[in-house]
Amino acid sequence: MKERRSSTAMARAPLCLAALLLATAVAPCSGQATVTVEEACRKAASSHAGVSYDHCVSSLASDARSRDAVDLHNLAVLAARIAVEHAATTEAKIEDLNEVEDSPHARARLHHCLELYNAAADVLRDALDNLHAHIYGKASQQLAAALGASESCEDVWKGEERVPVAGHDREYGRMALVALGLTSGIV
Repeated sequence: MKERRSSTAMARAPLCLAALLLATAVAPCSGQATVTVEEACRKAASSHAGVSYDHCVSSLASDARSRDAVDLHNLAVLAARIAVEHAATTEAKIEDLNEVEDSPHARARLHHCLELYNAAADVLRDALDNLHAHIYGKASQQLAAALGASESCEDVWKGEERVPVAGHDREYGRMALVALGLTSGIV
């Protein structure tokens, strides 16, 4: 009888080990509680007046990487990455516009915006590094500092009929604000 119990226990050991490995593989790596995109965006929108809940959800949920981001830390990292990507896209758009622009005054404005976005992208990358290192206070400060690029670029165009990068500015600013809102929500 004793031999039978130990063989049954031996047979169960691999199953128990597999269940333990599966449970730890699914658990969030950062020690944060599991949250949905909707829960995270609700928290960000309630703590930061400028964060649009709908924009936050649609931006994060439409990105395939959000499936792997199961906690607030990983969602904040994803939002910061998306903000970096928006900054890079805006830089590329500004460079393209600068190549075809005839007016020296408009080229000077585009160059100023390009410098703003170059600096913002650098600050966002630093914020991303701090997010990876779980240094949330510093990351929040950097994300807040990077927000100004879109507004400052828009200011350069005051008095003009159209702002050539207005859509890019707006989207970049909204995503940087989402990243800040999510990061600020991490305890």
